[in-house]
Amino acid sequence: MGLVEDVSAAMTKAMKAKESLRVTALRNVRAAFLTEMKKDGSETLPDEVCIAVLRRLEKQRKESIDAFESAGRGDRADAERSELAVLREFLPSLADEATTRSWVEAAIATSGASGPRDTGKVMGALMKAHRGEVDGGLAQEIARELLEAP
Repeated sequence: MGLVEDVSAAMTKAMKAKESLRVTALRNVRAAFLTEMKKDGSETLPDEVCIAVLRRLEKQRKESIDAFESAGRGDRADAERSELAVLREFLPSLADEATTRSWVEAAIATSGASGPRDTGKVMGALMKAHRGEVDGGLAQEIARELLEAP
């Protein structure tokens, strides 16, 4: 069973259990999946595409949480956090810092990067090899650190 079906099943279960916050979060995920399906008229989505959609939604939730907190809207930030928790149930875990560091080191070696100006080359090689497995922000931070070292 793919992620589209998993989300639909979880939504049905949440509706029966009358978990309104969870239902709302899952409806948003399902709507994002349907929007993606309409682009090419497909009946379902491969899991890789679903994961990309979920990562995009995760990023949006994180940005919303920051915006609501800076605006003093803790109630809305909490609602976004609960949606983020539901999203993360369907996402595979990202690589830890040690694994990310080793992948960045390998990307630096393969891309021939020599300084901070080459961060883009490193990130391109890294994301090509490990898209969906690595936190881009953490990887970029590590790449800058390693490229700035003398």
